[in-house]
Amino acid sequence: SALVASRTSWKDTMIQPADITALILAGGQGSRMGGIDKGLQTYKGLPLALHTLNRLRAGAGVVQIMISANRNLSSYESFGVPVWSDGLSGYAGPLAGFLTGLTHCKTPYLLTVPCDTPLLPLDLAQRLAAALKAEQADIAMAAATEVGQDGVAQTRKQPVFCLLRTGLRASLARFTHDGGRKIGAWTAQHQTALVNFDQPGDDPEAFFNANTLAELQQLESRAT
Repeated sequence: SALVASRTSWKDTMIQPADITALILAGGQGSRMGGIDKGLQTYKGLPLALHTLNRLRAGAGVVQIMISANRNLSSYESFGVPVWSDGLSGYAGPLAGFLTGLTHCKTPYLLTVPCDTPLLPLDLAQRLAAALKAEQADIAMAAATEVGQDGVAQTRKQPVFCLLRTGLRASLARFTHDGGRKIGAWTAQHQTALVNFDQPGDDPEAFFNANTLAELQQLESRAT
């Protein structure tokens, strides 16, 4: 799929904030953080998942937000939005969260974001919505330029940052029921628009996710 790169606002899209429910994915095991609940680790004095929530509200204007979590539910509920646990057992990964979100989503579109990227683009929802409409796609997925360990920059998909048509629930239920767990393998079955966040003014750190406590400290030290 062609990379859609134009900067955009809601007036450029047919989709409006009221058409979208955002889902914050906080249901993982946090295995690379020693099993602690990643979304509740603090960054600049607030839990990571709360940063994500505030960022979605501030930038995208998305009002309907829910959280996918599998433990510490009361802590997440204290953020003031609905919290749902995965229907699939055994920490089945992000797609289990996607399925939970699609099951409970009352709007035509579901926006998925992880709980550990406190700098996510403020115009994420707008740009994904514009691309989904422009390409008449079922899914819009973010992409960003990353510099690998070899020093070479390349565009990488950011598969947990997706805008999905809510009608995809049956397809995802089938895929996960058959044992599928990889986001890319499922999205490949559907028309997907790829949106590259590499425009002037885009933050190169926007999709930096803190997988370890050291990475979280690194992110915090860069922000100060």
